[in-house]
Amino acid sequence: MKLKVSVNGTDYDVVVDVEPEPMPSLANFVMSSVMPSGGTEPLRPAHARAPANEEKVLRAPISGTVTRVNVDPGTVVEPGDTLLVLEAMKMETEITAPVAGTVSAMSVASGEPVTGGQVLVEFV
Repeated sequence: MKLKVSVNGTDYDVVVDVEPEPMPSLANFVMSSVMPSGGTEPLRPAHARAPANEEKVLRAPISGTVTRVNVDPGTVVEPGDTLLVLEAMKMETEITAPVAGTVSAMSVASGEPVTGGQVLVEFV
């Protein structure tokens, strides 16, 4: 990469080699190997379970606290309608409907903390 640098009024052309940074990775690890009694799958938090149809859910884009829920199951929504509001670091983020549809389930309530990627709303 070629840069032009000015020091005390004198211009210099500088060539800099830029090395790509490796992508950070998390090593593979097991969170829990505890099996429910008689079950074959490890225990997982409710928000980590995959819904039947991933295309019909809305996940939290950020971690935060739900400050307001504007819809209930059965509510018909249009794209852009505000479904709920998340607060993170003293900033509120409106979570809006990505598509038109009917809310089939709300996975969160006002005052609940959520993590990024957690299912918030399921649609029919």
